[in-house]
Amino acid sequence: MSPVAPTHEQASSVVHIVVYAVVIFAFWVIPGFRVVLNPLKLFTIGWHELCHICMAILTGGSVMKVCIDPDMGGATIVAGGHPPSILAAGYIGSTIFGGLFIMAGFDTLVSKIMSFVLGIGLVAPLSVVRNKLTILLTAVYEGLLIGFWFIDHAQALRWYCLFVGVMNALYVVWDIADDKYFRKANDSDATQWGIMYPRVPAHVWATLWIIFEIAVLTGFVLLGIAAFKRTTDEMYAEAAQFLPT
Repeated sequence: MSPVAPTHEQASSVVHIVVYAVVIFAFWVIPGFRVVLNPLKLFTIGWHELCHICMAILTGGSVMKVCIDPDMGGATIVAGGHPPSILAAGYIGSTIFGGLFIMAGFDTLVSKIMSFVLGIGLVAPLSVVRNKLTILLTAVYEGLLIGFWFIDHAQALRWYCLFVGVMNALYVVWDIADDKYFRKANDSDATQWGIMYPRVPAHVWATLWIIFEIAVLTGFVLLGIAAFKRTTDEMYAEAAQFLPT
C-alpha cells in the first residue's frame, strides 16, 4: 500500500476536513450564527496576530498596537521592521499552525497533547474580552474539550483538533469573507498586500494565498496519513499510555 493511501479511519478524517471547511464558512458569514464561533475565532485571530508580532520583533520593528476582535478582525500596528516579512508571517503562521492541528486529528495521542495548546489558547484572549456571551461560549468550548477526553477513549479530541486545524489553515478564506460580506474595520491581509504592492490587485493576492493554504493543508494531510497509519484499537492502546481516561 502507498504511504499516502488512507486507511478507512484516515479517509473518514479527510471527509471531516472537507465538511468542516463548509460548516466554518457557513457559520462565519451567516449573521446570528457567527457569534457561536467567537471563542475559536479569537483563538485563530490571536495566533495570526501573534505571528505578525513575532516577525515584527525579529526584524527589528516595534509593536505599537494590537487588536483582536471577533467582529472587527485582527490588526497589528508596527513601526519599523521588514513590512513584507511581517505581513507574510500572519497567513504563513496560521497555515502551519492549522496544519499541525490537522495532523493531530489523525492520531488520538497527538490530539491529546495538542488539546493542552488549545485549552490555553482559548483562555488567553479572555484577558481582553468583556463580552459576557463570548466568555460563556468560551467556557462551553473548554467544557467540550475536557469532556472529549472521556468520550470513546478521547477519540472525540481528533475531530476537535481537525475543526480547529481547518479554521486556522484556511484563515485567509475567512479573513477575505469578513472583508467582502461584513466590511470589517480591520482590512484583511490580502487587502494589505494590495496596498503594499498596488500593481497586483487584492483579489489576485487573495487567490495566491488561498492556493498556498490549500497546498500546505494538503501537504499536512498527506503527512498525517503517512505518519499515523494506525487502527482505532492501536490508537486506543497508544493513547491509554498518556493520561488514560
